[in-house]
Amino acid sequence: QVQLVESGGGLVQAGGSLSLSCAASGNIFSIMGWYRQAPGKQRELVVTITSGGSTNYADSVKGRFTISRDNAKNMVYLQMNSLKPEDTAVYYCAADTVLLGIRYWGKGTLVTVSS
Repeated sequence: QVQLVESGGGLVQAGGSLSLSCAASGNIFSIMGWYRQAPGKQRELVVTITSGGSTNYADSVKGRFTISRDNAKNMVYLQMNSLKPEDTAVYYCAADTVLLGIRYWGKGTLVTVSS
């Protein structure tokens, strides 16, 4: 059974930093990444990373957020620096299986950035 478990959300002041982690289990994943959903808005891409390390960042987080991945541990991380109030959202870990490309989601972790 596939499970994605996020951790590391919380409250931080604008300009601060937070780190998120996602532990994946139950399958082998090609693309892993982070999405977010702010109140009243649609879920949007933050960043993805392939098993080979290629990344795709949303323009809004380029230069501030850094994704990394440990393939051996099936972990993906998100380092968020220079946080802004508009980064406030529930952050979801996502992972696509190698076979069939099925996308799985974590339950999300709330990040709140105060001004």
